Amino acid sequence: MSGAMSWPFLRLYLLVLLYFSANAILNVIIPLHGESLGASNTTIGLIIGAYLFTTMFFRPWAGKIIQKHGPIKVLRIILIVNGFALILYTITGLGGYLVARMLQGVSTAFFSMALQIGIIDALPEKDRSQGISLYSLFSYIPGIIGPILALGIWQGGMDYFTVVMIAIAITTGVFGYSAKMEKGKDRPVSVNNEQGVSMFKAFSQLVQNPFLFKCSVLMLVTSIVFGAITTFIPLYAMQLKNGNAGIYLMLQAGTVVFARFTLRKRIPSDGKWHSSFIMGAMLLLAIAAQCVSVSITGGAFYFYAGAILMGIAQAIIYPTLTTYLTFVLPKVNRNVLLGLFIAMADLGVSLGGVIMGPIADFSSYSFMYMICAILGVTMTIFAYDRRKIFVG
Repeated sequence: MSGAMSWPFLRLYLLVLLYFSANAILNVIIPLHGESLGASNTTIGLIIGAYLFTTMFFRPWAGKIIQKHGPIKVLRIILIVNGFALILYTITGLGGYLVARMLQGVSTAFFSMALQIGIIDALPEKDRSQGISLYSLFSYIPGIIGPILALGIWQGGMDYFTVVMIAIAITTGVFGYSAKMEKGKDRPVSVNNEQGVSMFKAFSQLVQNPFLFKCSVLMLVTSIVFGAITTFIPLYAMQLKNGNAGIYLMLQAGTVVFARFTLRKRIPSDGKWHSSFIMGAMLLLAIAAQCVSVSITGGAFYFYAGAILMGIAQAIIYPTLTTYLTFVLPKVNRNVLLGLFIAMADLGVSLGGVIMGPIADFSSYSFMYMICAILGVTMTIFAYDRRKIFVG
């Protein structure tokens, strides 16, 4: 095997799998534990959202720091921070959960940027979409068994939760400490150019750069839908007659993994904007959210159909937009601008809990997911673009 499937890259993907396994469990445990302590949907949404909100804040700087000090040094430090955060969950209550989520957010900002930038720079252009898809795929694999494991932990008691969190922290740290990362051929040799880019000027590119603007808006809004699904499905499923949050999240994550692997060669990797492809993905997102919304009256069939459709949308949207940006962003500050784009994804997932939580409190989960479907339809229209600078 070669390219994105060679052993050095497979080793990095396995590290990604270990790192994100804790989140697959925490995304189920935190809402259930929060509700048992009497927390509102708004409070639960804030705790869940604190993770990626913090990640969003630190990610633009992560690219610059990694460029200066190297990914391996940074990786080893952040794995210690991540391990401390996981142990903190086992010894505190909801207040400590908020602090732990923020610490996780800091470490994830640097972890994901180090690995994604390394993959993008090391692979040839024709393999970039495969590398990004496989990175994302392995970050979703824990979501297949994590929710079921989390429900088992919840039923068995929090002592099991303590053992699992400590085991994940130690295993990830040991495996990550021995990881190696080669410099890619197209990685800039000098860091002066990238460091010379003003961070405030980089932020202005979110609006001024038409490619970054379109991709960031699409990623932000779709991530709000993803975040709302992840945060409130464990509670929404309890209102359904035959609904099971573990099965839903397992189906969704399993679909992401299957679709990412089978469709990895079909993700556009030519630097051109494929309107019909992206609009189709956004439409799938809207239909998926609407299926989840109507499942309160339509039954489990719509509930689980929504999981499959949502998984397909997730499998397509992120690698497609990320790959496109690797071609059209200026190389001199590409890492920083990619960091800003990925930060929009983090912000969206965070807002999915923070914004949609109050909507669910004042109305219902079903109505909140209908709002998500409307956002998906809006993005389907927004994705259309036939300008020459986009299509080439």
